[in-house]
Amino acid sequence: MWSDHPIERLSVRVYTVPTDRPEADGTLAWDATTLVLVAVGSGPATGLGWTYGAPATGALLHGLLAPVVLGRDALDTAGAYEAMRRALRNAGRPGLGTYALSAVDLALWDLSARLLDIPLVRLLGGRPRPVEVYGSGGFTTYPDRVLEHRLRGWVEEQGIPRVKIKIGESWGTRPERDLERISAARAAIGPDAALYVDANGAFTAKRAIRLAAAFAADGVSWFEEPVPSDDLAGLATVRDTVSPDVTAGEYGDEPRYFARLAPSVDCLQADATRCGGLTGFLRAAAVAEAAGVPLSAHCSPHAHAHAAAALAAEVRHLEWFHDHVRVESLLFDGVLDPAGGTVAPGADGTPGHGLSLAERRAAPYLVDAWPPLRPDG
Repeated sequence: MWSDHPIERLSVRVYTVPTDRPEADGTLAWDATTLVLVAVGSGPATGLGWTYGAPATGALLHGLLAPVVLGRDALDTAGAYEAMRRALRNAGRPGLGTYALSAVDLALWDLSARLLDIPLVRLLGGRPRPVEVYGSGGFTTYPDRVLEHRLRGWVEEQGIPRVKIKIGESWGTRPERDLERISAARAAIGPDAALYVDANGAFTAKRAIRLAAAFAADGVSWFEEPVPSDDLAGLATVRDTVSPDVTAGEYGDEPRYFARLAPSVDCLQADATRCGGLTGFLRAAAVAEAAGVPLSAHCSPHAHAHAAAALAAEVRHLEWFHDHVRVESLLFDGVLDPAGGTVAPGADGTPGHGLSLAERRAAPYLVDAWPPLRPDG
């Protein structure tokens, strides 16, 4: 099991960052975002990975997954991934189990690239190139003036020509309010920027179809999770009826999930912090290519940027999600700049994904931590 690059240490920290104002989508409300961070080390190099989820993810990661990867070859990301999947069998692989696995896998890919002293995009077989982003986070709790300010910030100040707002307010029971907000969004961004909407599964298929007909004049081109993501028949019905692209997939945790979903959508979504890290994301991309649909990276843009650049032909864009951009910019140094509507991961030559923990800025948000583990215990 030992190699020239053994994994010699692993530590876990949990950070909770309050939102800057109350936030909600069609089916959930929240006032804080929790990031579970894992650091894995070999020699002088340290790789960072993370997921977003319940703080309990950290305990699962530290107690069950750390012993599985310590001592392994740091460059054997595929071997570590499979060992972690097997270890999670009885603990519950979907949900928190795969979230924890995702954080470790992301850290191992980062560590591998740092050990080789190359940007992660190079390790993934690509080169630094622009990746399109879309501004996301027009929450249903935002007053119209706040929504309009946020949208104009993306379009006018940062030059991002694609934006998304949340709809489906109150579990889809306020369609008149959804239509008002969509019209306000279109007025704020002008006629040329692309407008996306995300219902987070708030509607039935018929309600989603009626709403899409009502907002057709506003030029919406992306309708995310119009029905719950496990309602494959409903997704397919909406996709076959409405003009915008219908998308889903953010809760996917394995290739078979994406294979079942692909025939029902125009674009698959995958989240590397949920679907098994970059290993899982690469497999989702292969499924999307086989199905003949594009892939879009859900949330956590810095977790996906290098993979998106390496898979330029398959990945449509990154979600520049307000919550995660804010948290990642607070906790990490080395974040990307989306000015002009694209990011260029690896362009400066920094090894790995290019992020480092900003210890001083992060410290006030630390809510739990476990001491570093080593192969000898």
